[in-house]
Amino acid sequence: MPDFSDSVWTRPARARTGQPTLSREQIVRAAIELLDAEGAAGLSMRRLGARLGSGATSLYWHVATKDDLLELAVDEVMGEVYVPEAGDAPWRIGVSVMAGGMRAMLLRHPWVIGMLGVRPTIGPNVMRMSNRSVGLFSAAGFTGPTLSHVHSLITAHVIGSATTEAAVSAAVIRSGQSAAELRKSLEPFMEKAIGEYPEYAKWREESGVLEMEPDKVWDQSFAFGLERILDGLELWLAGDKGETE
Repeated sequence: MPDFSDSVWTRPARARTGQPTLSREQIVRAAIELLDAEGAAGLSMRRLGARLGSGATSLYWHVATKDDLLELAVDEVMGEVYVPEAGDAPWRIGVSVMAGGMRAMLLRHPWVIGMLGVRPTIGPNVMRMSNRSVGLFSAAGFTGPTLSHVHSLITAHVIGSATTEAAVSAAVIRSGQSAAELRKSLEPFMEKAIGEYPEYAKWREESGVLEMEPDKVWDQSFAFGLERILDGLELWLAGDKGETE
């Protein structure tokens, strides 16, 4: 396991000699395609070289190790997340756009979830996101350590929601059935079991959740949680902030 502080971003650029046939951008994009298809376990320099029609040795012109490649890939997909400029929209809308964009990115690239916290996320795309995020939260009225706490709170909701949804989606894909088919296959067991749980059975019958499309349930659950977090933060800004600052 490499030292956490030993990041591709903290090392000087590697010396180049000769005329490599591949660019670092090509390598990173191909790595992302492989990661999207097979996850981090499916990525190796040898397999990536074969995908690019080149030997693994050619990749080392630009990328020293698989860990470096993963750092580069994470920063590249983070660039897909749009964070509005402070003042372009009310802060709640700006934060919602940022959070929704991050969730969508994680669901497109679920392998990223397992990379978060493993190596430093200090590449240029993440730093641009961080800069805009600080501007967005500062304009809302958050300052000092509180701004960091608020950002962590929003990010935790995004990652938690995306982690569960991505795990369920992967399980559905592995089953070879649709989510609706899987749910239907569990119905005989549920109908038998819920007799022991009257409150749950009543809610299940009255909520209508069984008739909803699974994707719609995920979307509504994420949006509901985010709005309640923003409600609480808005109240905190307007009232007694206690000793958090």
